[in-house]
Amino acid sequence: MTVRAILDTKGHQITSVEPEARLSAAVRILGERKIGAVLVMSAGRIEGILSERDIVRVLGERGAAVLEDPVSAVMTRKVVSCKQSDTVSAIMEMMTRGKFRHLPVVDGERVVGLISIGDVVKWRVQEYEREQEALREYIKTA
Repeated sequence: MTVRAILDTKGHQITSVEPEARLSAAVRILGERKIGAVLVMSAGRIEGILSERDIVRVLGERGAAVLEDPVSAVMTRKVVSCKQSDTVSAIMEMMTRGKFRHLPVVDGERVVGLISIGDVVKWRVQEYEREQEALREYIKTA
């Protein structure tokens, strides 16, 4: 299975903020949408990614005053991405090895989606359930 299959099921919605946005505004978006990360984009290009982990780390280091800082001061700048043609197994390995839970999906220079580890786990569980059901049906007809 490929990343495209996951995106076709979950959708291609992308939540992003500008690098100049205040961290407090990004925190509000994460809370309202019940998501764990936002892409930091400028003029359609990925500048970074801001995750709950980034926020907790900087709050622990610098306290609540950091909420007035721009997202660009807190975000992760090195963003690993994947393509729609990548396999679910490959991105699972990528996320595990890199110790991150969100992966932008790109098509050339254009961002076409964002995959979370939760999306991957949900997809794998559904895949196993489909396989089990197919085996049950095969046994019934054998």
